[in-house]
Amino acid sequence: MVKVSVILPVYGVAQYIVKCTESLLAQTLDDMEFIYVDDHGPDNSIELVKQTIAGHPREGQFRFLKPEYNMGAGMARNFAIPQAQGEYIAFVDSDDWVEPTMFEELYNAAQNNVSPDTGQGGVDLCYCQASKDYLDGKPSEILKSPEVEPGDFTPEKRRHFLANYVSYFWTFIYRREQIDANAIRYPEERSADDSYFVACNLLTAKTIARVDKPFYHYLIRPGSVVTTKNSTKYQKRLAVFGHLMEYAKSHGVYEEYKTEVDYIYLKKGCLSSVLNYIYNTSEPQREVLAEIIEELDRQVPDYAANPYLRRRTALRALVHLIRCCPRTALCVLPAYVRLTKPTV
Repeated sequence: MVKVSVILPVYGVAQYIVKCTESLLAQTLDDMEFIYVDDHGPDNSIELVKQTIAGHPREGQFRFLKPEYNMGAGMARNFAIPQAQGEYIAFVDSDDWVEPTMFEELYNAAQNNVSPDTGQGGVDLCYCQASKDYLDGKPSEILKSPEVEPGDFTPEKRRHFLANYVSYFWTFIYRREQIDANAIRYPEERSADDSYFVACNLLTAKTIARVDKPFYHYLIRPGSVVTTKNSTKYQKRLAVFGHLMEYAKSHGVYEEYKTEVDYIYLKKGCLSSVLNYIYNTSEPQREVLAEIIEELDRQVPDYAANPYLRRRTALRALVHLIRCCPRTALCVLPAYVRLTKPTV
């Protein structure tokens, strides 16, 4: 039986994909499969993979899929999910790499944590830490998700994770039945689709575990999707977090976790859209700020009463500045964004 299926969209990563592939060949977990989705890239990335695995004992664990057209990373992952055979599914970006014991330790932690309610092992989610690596020699940084005790994903744990989560989607293994039973897929918009995927799993998973080690190496490189500017990306980001609101409501979890979902929309949808728009635009316009605030009012009309926002003085001040003083915001925020490249 395949224990973990690893899905990798591939597009224009010839410079990095051999190291990524070698890190998968070195995995200490035996029963795996590696699904490469050829997303019609401009180089010979897939050929390099095939050369790298040729003659290796794991060669038969590698599968290659090719959709009819370029889909983007999120939709390429969706293309592969129904064809995955593993008990768990994981995602690796093809310009990153992983430590040799990553999937063995995550799988074992997932299996060894028994739910006190059901007495069964095999949690829905299991996650680790990551290392943010730079090509320019800048020291690596450790990326951590919120810490929760393993076992049942209680409402208290879920609220804590939702209120503080970051979209390190590649640090998780996801039980395939959990993904399918809750109809979780990446949205078609090519912005924040990973954040949406993680949030949907956090809203619906029943059990969780973690391994406190930085197994995943997340590479920051020039020209990657996260470093490429796009002045309309804010529209896609708003749409994605609108989808998250719809998902929570349609799956019957919005009312119980309204405070957390609204806060996610406010922080990752609205405020991140403002900062991303300013970062990606040479001459930001007040009309766009008004558009984003109007969407916030539509999605979360009572946002000002959100207890998480009320505890975050800086975020409250930022919302007030954008809403009430857009001219000042456009004078102050561009310099701040260029200097700090903040995330909220």
